[in-house]
Amino acid sequence: MSRPVTVAIVGAGSRGSTYAACFAQTGRARVVAVAEPRSFARDSLALRYDVPPEAVFDDWRALLAQPRLADVAVIATQDQHHADPAVALAGLGYHLLLEKPMATTEADAERIVTAAEDAGVMLAVCHVLRYTPYSRLLKSVVDSGRIGDVVSVEHLEPVGWWHQAHSYVRGNWRREDESTFMLMAKSCHDLDWLAHVIGRPAVRVSSFGGLYEFRAQRRPEGAADRCLDCAVEANCPYSAPRIYLPMLNDTREWPLSVLTDDRTEAGVRRALREGPYGRCVYACDNDVVDHQVVNIEYTGGVTASFTMTAFAPGAHRKTRVFGTRGSLDGDGDTLTVHDFLHDTSEVLTSTPAGGATAGDGHGGGDQGLVNAFVAAVAAGDPTLILTNGRDSLETHRLVWAAEQARRTGTVVSLPQPAQPEEAR
Repeated sequence: MSRPVTVAIVGAGSRGSTYAACFAQTGRARVVAVAEPRSFARDSLALRYDVPPEAVFDDWRALLAQPRLADVAVIATQDQHHADPAVALAGLGYHLLLEKPMATTEADAERIVTAAEDAGVMLAVCHVLRYTPYSRLLKSVVDSGRIGDVVSVEHLEPVGWWHQAHSYVRGNWRREDESTFMLMAKSCHDLDWLAHVIGRPAVRVSSFGGLYEFRAQRRPEGAADRCLDCAVEANCPYSAPRIYLPMLNDTREWPLSVLTDDRTEAGVRRALREGPYGRCVYACDNDVVDHQVVNIEYTGGVTASFTMTAFAPGAHRKTRVFGTRGSLDGDGDTLTVHDFLHDTSEVLTSTPAGGATAGDGHGGGDQGLVNAFVAAVAAGDPTLILTNGRDSLETHRLVWAAEQARRTGTVVSLPQPAQPEEAR
């Protein structure tokens, strides 16, 4: 394909806008259509990318009434609303870049994968952690055999105290009935990444966790329903003014873009007075967990433990990989490789690519994913994408199994893929 890859953005919120910018950054793609019900978000994106008025829609269903307008549809609607546009647009021949999680039910996720396979279109779920320079470095060391066989892995996701308060206490992902459970909403990235690094199917999983801090029983004496009215706000680490007002000096759009279109102190204060992000974290309607551990057994007896916690500085994931001939310690930027044979250590540094949050492009993962997807569509070669829809479905199934294990206090076994006839 010699012409630019053309892109329709379905959902022009924070993630849709981010992916639009990443496509433009490749120099090989062009945003040509947008569907978004909110006028400001829709019109802002259309203006930024010079989308013609006839390709600007207030509902994704309007795309269905048009001839196919683009090569790619980016599905960045809210989690519960992924399946219908993904299935319909795949049927029209759009390649799909689908924000994680795929869907909030296994049936919908299966429906998306089947629709893409039936239509013969590419489907990539936005597991951006696979695409960071750091992940590519770590994966290359593991695959080289330098540390021998991987036997066990420890992996930590430090969500960050203010990020938890922003997204999962006050924000769009605070309630399971409006979005999905925390492990799926935030950490399907991580269980997918572990599968990528370990390279084996999961066999069994257990999990523990809950909502410890952000509930009425933990509310400080004298706390008000809103931070701007609170007598004890000055001593609260989750104070909304303390979190958001300093961000006025930050050039990154997220997370202030979620609060308000008026990026002034008056605009932010108005949002904290009137909107959900100024609420006391102990007086919200949230129900997702703020800490969780997951233990996984893979084929061959290989194990991994994963911890998600709100109670840490927001930072890159931390990982330790233990092999038969060496081990790795990684912090998202650097790897320390210890060689058992020579009892030596070497520090390897990945190409710096930004911080860990969505506002920083997930350490280069957002751009890396889009670069790979554009290359795959341009070449007609899906192998340029690091994971296909069926692979992503399997890691999502692991997430559902882990949450079942947490809720039931059991060890859950996962069905194993059927072996090809010649392998039996």
